[in-house]
Amino acid sequence: MRVQTLVMILVIAVLSGVSIVLGNEYLNTKDKIQELEIAKEEQKEQQQMDLEIEKLKGYINHLPDEYQVSGLENWQEAKQVSNHLYEDSDGEFKKDWGTFLALEAQQREVNPLIVYELLKIETGGVFDPDLIGPETKYGHAYGLAQFMKNTGPWIADMADLPYEDEMLFDPYYAIQLSIVYLDFLYEEYGDWDHALTAYHRGMYGLEQYIEENGDAKSWYAVEIQENVEKSTLLSYDQ
Repeated sequence: MRVQTLVMILVIAVLSGVSIVLGNEYLNTKDKIQELEIAKEEQKEQQQMDLEIEKLKGYINHLPDEYQVSGLENWQEAKQVSNHLYEDSDGEFKKDWGTFLALEAQQREVNPLIVYELLKIETGGVFDPDLIGPETKYGHAYGLAQFMKNTGPWIADMADLPYEDEMLFDPYYAIQLSIVYLDFLYEEYGDWDHALTAYHRGMYGLEQYIEENGDAKSWYAVEIQENVEKSTLLSYDQ
C-alpha cells in the first residue's frame, strides 16, 4: 500500500508539474498573440497616417515634401480634434482642415480650439474659404482667416511660406498663417487677451483699445476664450 501511495503521489506531482508548464506556455503564447495584434494594429494606423499625410500633400502645394507627424499619438489626437471640429461646425469645417489645423497647432504648441473659435468668428460660423470681408479704410479681408493684403505677406515671410494674394483663399494656407500669427502674438504679449485683440484690431489697434478701455479684454478675445472653456473636447479644456 505504501508503494502504491508513493507512486500515486509521484504521478500527481508529475501531472501537476506538466499542468504548470502547459499553463505557463499557454499564458506566454497568449501574451505573444496579444503583442502581435497590438503591433499589427499600430502598423495599420501608421500606414493610415502615412496615406493621409500624402493626401494632405496633394491638397497643399506649399507643404514641404518631408512633412512629418511626430508619432501616432499626436496623429490620433489630431484626428480626435478633427472629428470634434467637424461635429461642432455641423460639417462646415472639413475633417481634413481639422486634422491639418491640429497638426500645425501641435508643432507650435497652440491650443487648436483657440484657432478654430477664431476662424468661426472671422467667418461668421460659415467657414467659407472664399469669403471677402466688408470694405474698410485698410481694404478688404480675405479667406478663412480674414487676412488683409498688407498683413498676409509679412506673416507668410515669418512662416517661411510663399505668398500670393489668391493663396489667402486656400483654407490650408489660411490655417497655417493664422497659427503662425497667433503664436507670434502670444509670444509677443504673453496672454490670449492681448494676442486675440491684436489679431482682431491689429497691433496698433490693440494699443488704442487698451488706452480707451484700460485692458485688452475685448469682446472678441473674451468670446473666443469662453467658447474654448465650454468645449466638450475634454483634452483641451482649460
